[in-house]
Amino acid sequence: MDAFKRLTPFLFIAAQLDPKDIPGIAAQGFRLLVDLGPRHDLGLAAEARRIGLDYRPAAATASEDEALLELISGQRGPVLILSQDAEAAVRLWALAEASSQAPERILETAASAGFDIGPLDGALRERRQRLARTPRNAESADFDVVVIGGGAAGCAVTSSLLKRNPRLRIAVLEPAETHYYQPGWTLVGAGVFSQAHTHRPMQRCIPPRATWIRQAAKAFHPQASRVLLADGSHLRYRALAVCTGLELDWNAIEGLDETLGRNGVTSNYAFDLAPYTWECVQALRGGRALFTQPPVPIKCAGAPQKAMYLSCDWWRRRGVLDAIQVDFCSAGAALFSVAAFVPALMRYVERYNAHLHFGETLVAVDGPARLAHFRVNDAEGNGRTLTREFDLLHLVPPQRPPACIGSSPLANPEGWLEVDPYTLQHLRHENVFGLGDIIGVANAKTAAAVRKQAPVVAENLLRVLAGQAPSAHYDGYGACPLTVERGRVVLAEFGYDGRLLPSFPLDPRVARRSAWALKTRVMPRVYFDLMLKGREWLTASHGT
Repeated sequence: MDAFKRLTPFLFIAAQLDPKDIPGIAAQGFRLLVDLGPRHDLGLAAEARRIGLDYRPAAATASEDEALLELISGQRGPVLILSQDAEAAVRLWALAEASSQAPERILETAASAGFDIGPLDGALRERRQRLARTPRNAESADFDVVVIGGGAAGCAVTSSLLKRNPRLRIAVLEPAETHYYQPGWTLVGAGVFSQAHTHRPMQRCIPPRATWIRQAAKAFHPQASRVLLADGSHLRYRALAVCTGLELDWNAIEGLDETLGRNGVTSNYAFDLAPYTWECVQALRGGRALFTQPPVPIKCAGAPQKAMYLSCDWWRRRGVLDAIQVDFCSAGAALFSVAAFVPALMRYVERYNAHLHFGETLVAVDGPARLAHFRVNDAEGNGRTLTREFDLLHLVPPQRPPACIGSSPLANPEGWLEVDPYTLQHLRHENVFGLGDIIGVANAKTAAAVRKQAPVVAENLLRVLAGQAPSAHYDGYGACPLTVERGRVVLAEFGYDGRLLPSFPLDPRVARRSAWALKTRVMPRVYFDLMLKGREWLTASHGT
């Protein structure tokens, strides 16, 4: 990779290649090799075909090859352009992106990589106008907006859009019949909530003025402003809001399927398992309790330790905590990502005499033998396996983007939705926006983040439909009500770079009873009756 000139995360340029380099290129994830050389290397073509890499030769007039331009712009990537003239490769990329990016952004990207293609500005603008996609016009699109997902983000942004323009034609793609309030599952696992507090029929959550399509998205064609549905049909849109959430990768932990929900192995990250967590907590009178956290990103990164604190508080109140060894095993390097909250949390770690183990990733479970196996990496990156016994194991599975996003032209190299961290607009397709757990930005993946993101996306999406630039900004806000004991919560609210963003004029680093009331009594109503209905409570941006 070091021998290549990087223009964007999806486009690299090389002066020359040897056929023996092709397997290494494919191994690095390249999907397409475009050869701009005057004489195309048959050896390169043969080797590329042998290993399944898409190889496209192009003549000097490649910039006029519409099929090639659309192929480049629609690639999940990355793409490697082979050319002795790096600027010619950049011009080709610029023309390929003209239908999905503003000329100013294209020129700026090229300049940041050291290329001045200013003279191409006129051609970019002419091509952009000529290739304006008809589905973006109201009269030919099936819907003004298609929203992918009916979870917290999908319902909230749909309501926020309709609040601003009730005449919008909006479709929500969501196959599930039940909507879950996932922040409540930690409290179910602690015996505070019943399951009934945490779900409602999907029909009550999706705004009635929207069209609910009971299907999942299968693939995306952003160049044509179309989405492919699971049944093989297509929907055309003027704008797209992607809110798929993420997936829990239970299968990444060996042996878990055979023991999850039995043998003291549980997780509050599943609706059906949270009650079993509470059964296990009540039944434990001695032994070892393990609580694990996988590598980030994960939804609500504070939830793994919330389960530990509430369990320990129950055992302390029942007088059995001294007979239980509590271990918190995290793949991360710190107890919490925002350092300002760590001292308050450490006071509870010490109160409960919990043992912290960082850099440990759960990789396998033997339920009947009550053994948990962890991968541990030393400072040099060398891995070893560590085995711990347990009587109770509360685990959090690794998490990943859904395949329909990870393999699409909308994804970044890691598979998450590629959006601007402030406007939440896609970086390469201006009529695409994202919010919720799927976006590839450095914010906390929480329902509270969605509460701030939905109005930003609604404002910016409507401006794009009106031919204007996005103006609303998301400041990275996320909130994690850390339930350190029954009756007290450290209300961690923060934005990008760990900046504290408290909603109330109180020191957010202090565990408070008022925050417990907010968590248990106020927030469920805010979620169902305000956020999902487009009533934007405490959503003013803190700025950038």
